[in-house]
Amino acid sequence: MRIRTVDAFTATPFHGNPAAVLLLEDSRAFPDDAWLQHVAAELNLSETAFAHPVASGSDTDADWALRWFTPTTEVNMCGHATLATAHVLHTTRAAGGPAAPAPVRFATRSGILTATARPDGALTLDFPTAPLLPAEEPESLAEALGTIPLSVHYTGDNVGDYLVELRSEREVRALAPDLKALAALSRRGVIATAAAEDPARGYDFVSRCFFPAVGIDEDPVTGSAHTALAPFWSARLGRAELTGLQGGVRTGLVHTAVHGDRTHLTGHAVTVLDSELLICP
Repeated sequence: MRIRTVDAFTATPFHGNPAAVLLLEDSRAFPDDAWLQHVAAELNLSETAFAHPVASGSDTDADWALRWFTPTTEVNMCGHATLATAHVLHTTRAAGGPAAPAPVRFATRSGILTATARPDGALTLDFPTAPLLPAEEPESLAEALGTIPLSVHYTGDNVGDYLVELRSEREVRALAPDLKALAALSRRGVIATAAAEDPARGYDFVSRCFFPAVGIDEDPVTGSAHTALAPFWSARLGRAELTGLQGGVRTGLVHTAVHGDRTHLTGHAVTVLDSELLICP
């Protein structure tokens, strides 16, 4: 069984966010949950994606079923591992080849998600837009982050994070949070963001994401977070289409476009490892 590691939201190897992808091409069902979690823990990346073809005649309007696991748990939504899976499908011709114009449709915990290949090699994901709900700031949040937020929102149960606005790009880049304290918060994690100091550099806002409660201290580039970041910054900057830069040590770019209750996330991906899993379910 082949495992591919893909750097997502980047065209440059060893940048962006790595995800492992297992295509269960001969299967019409997922293996046991415990086996899936063991594999994700063994690979120890922020996300491992498992996908199998949807049987013809199924009552779901999808081509592949898709699930995502961190090293410790299954999650409701993951953007970078979906991008990585679509990249593998197209580059290995499992979805009809790199030139296939039709979107790949994934059946997931978050409904049907689609990925469409673009002529420049990028892929566009169609995800549900996250709500931006008012949130009472937990007493421990500022202390855990090491700074006082300008505003705090909740991104809804599907994403499940606090979205925290800070004063500057410099402040976001300098964050060194207390991860144990963040893990004790009532949400999956924290998205910290600020406007770009110089949009001429090619991005409109910056962010960093911390999810220690689900086994990810810092996620380099988080697609699901951008379903909340996109409407947040589009409302402030007055434009539906924006570009976000995310990351600390590793960074990547996410091009966003808000279309009402759907948000499009566009980025490149590159395969960096093609290996064989010897322990089959």
